[in-house]
Amino acid sequence: MFKDLDPILHSQLRLAVMSLLVGVKEAEFTFLKEKTNASAGNLSVQVQKLREAEYIEVEKKFKNNYPQTICRITPKGLDAFETYVKALQDYVGRQ
Repeated sequence: MFKDLDPILHSQLRLAVMSLLVGVKEAEFTFLKEKTNASAGNLSVQVQKLREAEYIEVEKKFKNNYPQTICRITPKGLDAFETYVKALQDYVGRQ
């Protein structure tokens, strides 16, 4: 039986954000925007959804008088990501 895929992670942009955050301790919003090629508005909405699901933490601060948004994956987010990847592997492995 196929496992249900996490609807939070099944969005292309949210999955891209999580994939980037898995490999780094933290990432600035501008880095995520550049790497995903998303618009600021769309990325902001998707980051908020990940935050509401408690998959990431978002810290807003100032750096040289400019706003800075830092995103970090949470343990819950890492578990969800690993479960999602495993479910996809199960899908691909079945013939």
